[in-house]
Amino acid sequence: MNKQYTAPAPFTDEERPGIRLQTVDSSQVKAIGYDEEAQTLAVTFTRGVGAIYHYPNVTKEIYEAFIGAESIGQFFGKFIKPLAFKKYEPEAVES
Repeated sequence: MNKQYTAPAPFTDEERPGIRLQTVDSSQVKAIGYDEEAQTLAVTFTRGVGAIYHYPNVTKEIYEAFIGAESIGQFFGKFIKPLAFKKYEPEAVES
């Protein structure tokens, strides 16, 4: 039996808002950023092409819990992954 895979989400044509990313200690998540005014979380991953995902309507409390989680990858899978997002082309990440 062949497993069916969902096609990757397309990149948005919109200009990416400038949310500064900082690297985190995680085997799954490479860097996280947050824009408190826009309530937008930005995430990029250790695997893949380096796309930057923006998750709107994320509260500061969720961001702080995410960045402070014992397992950032598990927190992402449970609380962030199900959210709607926009996918942007990769850019350099500051260390």
